[in-house]
Amino acid sequence: MLKIYNTLSKQKEIFHPIDPDKVGMYVCGMTVYDYCHMGHARVLVMFDVITRHLRRHFPSVTYVRNITDIDDKIIARAIQNKEDIFSLTKRFIDAMHEDERALNILPPDIEPRATGAMDQMFYMIKSLIEKDIAYQAKNGDVYYSVRKFANYGKLSGKNLDDLEAGARVEVDSDKKDPLDFVLWKMAKPNEPSWSSPWGEGRPGWHIECSAMSTHHLGNHFDIHGGGMDLSFPHHENEIAQSEGANNCSFVNTWMHVGFVNINDEKMSKSLNNFFTIRGVLENYDGETLRYFIMSSHYRSPLNFSDVNLNNAKSSLTRLYTAIRGLNASDAASAEVAQRFDFEARFNNALDDDFNTPIVLSVLFELAKLINSERDKDFDQASALAQLLIKLGGHIGILQMNADEFLKQGVCLSDEAINGKINQRNEARVSKDFVKSDQIRDELIELGVVLEDDAGGTTWRRK
Repeated sequence: MLKIYNTLSKQKEIFHPIDPDKVGMYVCGMTVYDYCHMGHARVLVMFDVITRHLRRHFPSVTYVRNITDIDDKIIARAIQNKEDIFSLTKRFIDAMHEDERALNILPPDIEPRATGAMDQMFYMIKSLIEKDIAYQAKNGDVYYSVRKFANYGKLSGKNLDDLEAGARVEVDSDKKDPLDFVLWKMAKPNEPSWSSPWGEGRPGWHIECSAMSTHHLGNHFDIHGGGMDLSFPHHENEIAQSEGANNCSFVNTWMHVGFVNINDEKMSKSLNNFFTIRGVLENYDGETLRYFIMSSHYRSPLNFSDVNLNNAKSSLTRLYTAIRGLNASDAASAEVAQRFDFEARFNNALDDDFNTPIVLSVLFELAKLINSERDKDFDQASALAQLLIKLGGHIGILQMNADEFLKQGVCLSDEAINGKINQRNEARVSKDFVKSDQIRDELIELGVVLEDDAGGTTWRRK
C-alpha cells in the first residue's frame, strides 16, 4: 500500500485516488526570470521520482507542472535587461528544459503557461465575484475576500487574527481588509497587459495555479505539490480560490518538498547563497546531482556542500563499479529477484512516503552481494547486476554504460591511458616494479585509477 504524508492532515495516509484507474497530480513549477537553482532541482527530481513510482502503481497518471511566465519579477528583469518578457521567458524556459534533461527528469504530461490560461482565470474570477467572495476595488484591482472563506488557514494552520496582527496595509490600498489578496492587477505604464472584463491588466500569481490545475485535472483532484515555501500563502490561497469558486473540495493530498540549506542555512537569493543547476553541473555530472538530491528524504532539509556532492559521486561510482562487466537477460534477473528480497524492500521503501534514503541503502546491499558473487558465480552476479540496473531505472539512475560513467571527466584520451597501461604491464612482466608504480601514480595524479583483476587491468576516473 502506498502511503503519502499529507500536509493537510499532518500525517501519512494510505493513498486512494479519486478514480482508481487514473491519478491527477499538479505541481507548481518555475517562475522563469532566471536560471533554475538547487531548490528547483530538488522539486524537479523528487516529483519525477514520485511520478515514476505512481506510474508503477496505477494505469494512468497525468502529471501537470505549470510555468509562470508573467510576474512582477519577470517584468522587473525584462526592464533591467531591456528586452521583452516573451524573449526573456523563452530563454529561461529553454534553459530549464536543458537542466531537466541533464538530471534525467521526464517531462510532465502537460506544461501549461500562465499567459496561455487567461480565459480560465477570467472564468474563475468572475465566479468568485458573482458569489461575493471577490470584489473590484476603486483602483481597478480585483481582490479575494479572505474572511469570506470559512476554512482559510486549514493547510498552513495559520489563524486569521494572528495574520491580521502581522499584516501590512499597502499605501493607498483600496483593499477592504489587509488580508485580502489580488486576483487581477490593473495595467501600469510600460507593462504587458491583457484585456479582461475588469479592464486592461494581468493576473495575480495565486489565481494562475488554481485556474490551470482545475482546467487540466478537474475541480477536485488527487495530489498537489511544490516546495515547502509555497504552502503559505500560495497554496493556502489556491484552496480559498478553488473551493470558493467551485463549491467542492480542491485537492485530497498536499505534498511539499523541504528546503535546500547551504552550510545549514536556508538557501535564498536574498542571502546570495544560492547555486544554479547549471553552475553545479560545471563540476558534477547530472546523475551525481540527482543521486545527491535523493540521498535525503524529500520532506527533510537537504544540506548542499561539496563534501555531500563528493559523497554522492563516490556512492554512484561504487554502484556502477558493481555492475561493470556483467550482463544478464531480464529472465535471469527475474529468477534471481524471486530468490532475494531486494525488489520487495525497494518497493516498500518507495511505498512508505517515497523514502529514497532507504531505497538507496537497498541498492548498496545489492551491490555488495554482486561484488561477493562475482568470483564465485559469475552468472548469478550478472543476474543480480541486471536487477540493480532495473531498480535503479525506477528512480532514474544507473542507466548509463558503466564504463562510460566511470571514465567520464578524465582529460586523457582512452588511447593515451591504454598506452600507459601497456607500458605498466611491460614493466610488471620485466619485474620493474618501480616503473610500474610510477606509471600508476602518474595516472592517479591525472585522475585515473587502475584496477587489476584476473581479467586484466581496467580504469576509471578518480
